[in-house]
Amino acid sequence: MDNSSSFDEASDPGYQPSPSSLDQNDHPTVETPGYSTMSGDSFMFGRTYSETSAFSDPIDDNSYSSEPSPSHWPVTKSGAQHQAVLRRLEMKQQKQVVDDKLDDQESVDLELEMMKERFSKLLLGEDMSGSGKGVCTAVTISNAITNLYATVFGQNLRLEPLKPEKKSMWKREMDCLLSVCDYIVEFIPKSQNLQDGTALEVMESRPRLDIHINLPALRKLDAMLMEVLDSFQDTEFWYAEQGSMSSKSTRSGSFRRVIVQRKEEKWWVPVPCVPSGGLSEKSRKHLRHKRDCAYQIHKASMAINSSILAEMEIPETYIASLPKRGRASLGDTIYRYLYTADKFSPGHLLDYLNIASEHEALELADRVEASMYTWRRKACLSHSKSSWNMVKDLMSDIDRTDKNHILAERAETLLFCLKQRYPELSQTSLDTCKIQYNQDVGQAILESYSRVLEGLAFNIVAWIEDVLFADRNQEQ
Repeated sequence: MDNSSSFDEASDPGYQPSPSSLDQNDHPTVETPGYSTMSGDSFMFGRTYSETSAFSDPIDDNSYSSEPSPSHWPVTKSGAQHQAVLRRLEMKQQKQVVDDKLDDQESVDLELEMMKERFSKLLLGEDMSGSGKGVCTAVTISNAITNLYATVFGQNLRLEPLKPEKKSMWKREMDCLLSVCDYIVEFIPKSQNLQDGTALEVMESRPRLDIHINLPALRKLDAMLMEVLDSFQDTEFWYAEQGSMSSKSTRSGSFRRVIVQRKEEKWWVPVPCVPSGGLSEKSRKHLRHKRDCAYQIHKASMAINSSILAEMEIPETYIASLPKRGRASLGDTIYRYLYTADKFSPGHLLDYLNIASEHEALELADRVEASMYTWRRKACLSHSKSSWNMVKDLMSDIDRTDKNHILAERAETLLFCLKQRYPELSQTSLDTCKIQYNQDVGQAILESYSRVLEGLAFNIVAWIEDVLFADRNQEQ
């Protein structure tokens, strides 16, 4: 009787299931009927909660009743599983969004810490003790640009695109360092008319002329050098470290010969390798074109750097170190040639000196430059203006037949010819002294920026020449 009455209650259309038998977290359209003592057939297909939720997310532990549930209602079973899968996917998406936000925040925090470090070093003048013994702001910024170049390009010894993280670092930090130039201005007079017709002369600010002219040009040269490196994405040549054969280098028979015949061999520089048949004509044409572009960029950067250095003030320490007589600095042979030659030929003099190395060329450049300024100073002694900063103005008033003036002009011509013959020549003692004691922030930025671009362009030309040399060597 009890069983019969229980069956009747369960089968009665008006019977309402108890709240414990309903899924309260699922969609309201999914309904779970009340339970009774199941027959043998239904018991065979009955599953416990743990079996049904094997693929569900653990967060849904309270979504189902702990009582057994018949599985012969496919709609109920499928809907519950689909909802569980959707919940799990939604949670994964939310977790991914949170992780991305955390990564972005970490990146921002890292950049902020880097900016704090740069700013602190600028204020302290690279004196971490804070005692005020640091260098001036101009030297600090110059060193920062030089160190950034060494960090980004120091390990880049091949013709290949710059790594994305290195390129991003170079652009981000250079933009920060160069932003100082946005606030370096000069004031010029400007006429302004009032409403009553009165004309007033006011001072108007504008970007300083040397920055306004040179900085956009340097930015353009920088972008062109990046384009040159990016153009070597897929190349016919490859590189192998000296003293070891890479997997690719076994295809070429030029590896050892490149090492033997290479001029001024440097063990740390990777050796370019080419296919056994040499490079294709298209690849050779591309290399020559990029070499010419890099060479023109090198010339432009060197010209800007030379002009900026020429405008820098000559430090008093360098003036104090000049010899009393220019002849003592140059030596009798060069002095006699400068003084007695009717038609002075700097090229003929350099050929006669037979300079054997860049070290000798740099030493000669230092001596010639010191003698030049010694003679210029002597030529200006008779003038009332004694400030060394006025030397360039005074030279226009000096008698062109003056002996010291003639010697200074010929020494300047010899120095120019020497630098043209050795374009990779390091900076002279005067140039280094100017950079060390310079206090003009604008000039410091322009000089260091042009100097690092000049070095990068020169390296690119040398790398291309190495590849072309390997190609010519392979054809032999």
